Amino acid sequence: MDGVLSLEGARLTLAGNAGPVEILEGITLSVARGESLGLVGPSGSGKSSLLMLMGGLERATSGRVSALGQDLTAMGEDALARFRRANMGIVFQSFHLIPTMTALENVAVPLELAGVSDAFDRARQELSAMGLGQRLGHYPAELSGGEQQRVALARAAAPRPAIFLADEPTGNLDSGTGAAIMELLFALRDRFGATLVLVTHAPELAERCDRIVRLADGRIAAEERS
Repeated sequence: MDGVLSLEGARLTLAGNAGPVEILEGITLSVARGESLGLVGPSGSGKSSLLMLMGGLERATSGRVSALGQDLTAMGEDALARFRRANMGIVFQSFHLIPTMTALENVAVPLELAGVSDAFDRARQELSAMGLGQRLGHYPAELSGGEQQRVALARAAAPRPAIFLADEPTGNLDSGTGAAIMELLFALRDRFGATLVLVTHAPELAERCDRIVRLADGRIAAEERS
């Protein structure tokens, strides 16, 4: 199956107190280069788990998951980490910033670890693009929720990834701040020509995507163009 992201018969089974729990059942899906895809469905339908499979953060129990032509299901943990670092920008509902690092350090240090020579210059550029040029030296506790999510977006964008994965990126924000974050996220998609997969409960956000996939009980229930 062609696509920047492809899943073929992907299943995810996790251990539960009463035995194995089927989280995803036989997902087959392809996402094209530059496409934006919204994953929607009720809580527990498997949206976030599907996103985690796409990012190699969960390993499929069976089936195949590939990204940019690479079989993620065949990679070890170290290879997956290197692949994500080079090719994916991932944004979560919780910001996952390091509290003892400034905004600039939160964005620059992962780049340094990846061997990027101009890590701090690139981090300044991305933070300034997020409207945080005056907040570079502030720690997460000194930033609002919206500002922290902007730092997280800058961190995701700094490696200039081919794929953005976003799991309820506005879930912890008020509606106005959330709308601003979504504008920034779609602008990043456009700037890099990247593929965007977005998990959301908000219909107005999903409708901004090129395509919507609805999940129910771990399966794809419907697909539609928005």
